[in-house]
Amino acid sequence: MKKKSNYWKISLLVIWCALLLVVLLPFKNKSSINASTDQAYQNIKIFTEILDEVEKKYVEVEDPQKLIYGAIRGMIETLDPHSGFLTPEEYKELRIETKGSFGGIGIEITIKDGLLTVVSPIEDTPAFQKGVKAGDKIIKIDGALTKNMTLMDAVKQIRGPKGKDVVLTIMRQEVPKLFDVTITRDVIVIKSVKSRTVGENIAYVRVLTFQEETAERLKDTLAEIKAGGKPVQGLILDLRNNPGGLLDQAVKVSDLFLDSGLIVYTQGRVESQNMKFEAHSSVEFDKKLPMVVLVNHGSASASEIVAGALQDHKRAVILGLQTFGKGSV
Repeated sequence: MKKKSNYWKISLLVIWCALLLVVLLPFKNKSSINASTDQAYQNIKIFTEILDEVEKKYVEVEDPQKLIYGAIRGMIETLDPHSGFLTPEEYKELRIETKGSFGGIGIEITIKDGLLTVVSPIEDTPAFQKGVKAGDKIIKIDGALTKNMTLMDAVKQIRGPKGKDVVLTIMRQEVPKLFDVTITRDVIVIKSVKSRTVGENIAYVRVLTFQEETAERLKDTLAEIKAGGKPVQGLILDLRNNPGGLLDQAVKVSDLFLDSGLIVYTQGRVESQNMKFEAHSSVEFDKKLPMVVLVNHGSASASEIVAGALQDHKRAVILGLQTFGKGSV
């Protein structure tokens, strides 16, 4: 009876979710609503019947939540390479990355052309020191093929306690054969902003990733540069091998260098997804200062938003290589 009860609870949950989705769909008329609802009920019926068959007849007893999560994950993965479903545990892991400290090897990864791909190694981390490059394809993790591995499963395999090794089997475009790289995990603590002076009067600022405090740290760095003894005549913003991060930080960083105008916008089917982010005037930093932005194949996502905004507003010259090409919110 308990098993049957769980089945009906899950069925009701699926029905409720489906009805919510139907409500959110844009309607044209009453007949289209009815047709959409009937189709949704039919598909839910098929799903619950299959779920019931699996629970009753599969050779082993499976956790119903595991089956439901698997079904949802499969549905989301049919949309596009950048859409994914996160369990509460996986979402917690994702939040850890934005805090700037976690156990692992220091790479940003994504699924590109069906293969697990390195977006960028993070500077001064074990992966960076071992020579892992942006664009490397990870074919195996500790001997396990990554072909059918989800992005979050790959993250779990690569992360681990400090001092433990992980072996990545890599395919690199300019190398004829697959090769193994053994990397010792460490606690990855990322200082997202670094700076120094180039020559006598050129400020160099390196942004490694876009975390929760990146904009504030960059703001403080620019204030220190402004308060320095010598007048600054130019600024180099280095976004090479910066894999991106939080959208709001990309907006705030762009705003530090722009007086006005559109930085970036998002557009979707639901009105709440349509957002515009504008620059604001301020006197915290000389926004007329000559500026160059450095990018390469490892500059992705939030880095591309910043570089694109500064280029669109003719605020900076973009110098380097074609960027990675990744945008997800």
